[in-house]
Amino acid sequence: MALTHQQKEKVTKSIKRHDKDTGSPEYQIALFTERIKKLTTHLKKNNKDFHSRRGLLKMVAKRRKLMSYLKKTDEGAQQTLAKKLNLK
Repeated sequence: MALTHQQKEKVTKSIKRHDKDTGSPEYQIALFTERIKKLTTHLKKNNKDFHSRRGLLKMVAKRRKLMSYLKKTDEGAQQTLAKKLNLK
């Protein structure tokens, strides 16, 4: 269920602030979004997998917290990121 290096690179290539960026909120939100998409498709097939569902809910909450932090610090970056990732 983990993302491979190629999948991470594909998702975050346009979002990174610099080459070695791994900690910025934008980068983390992009990775959470990809993991959420992957886990959502898994849960559609396995609707009784409650352990994975709990993990999904935790990831969604963490992404929401990061989005609100980004909105407080840099609202323009939050809006462009939301458009790139098709969030709200």
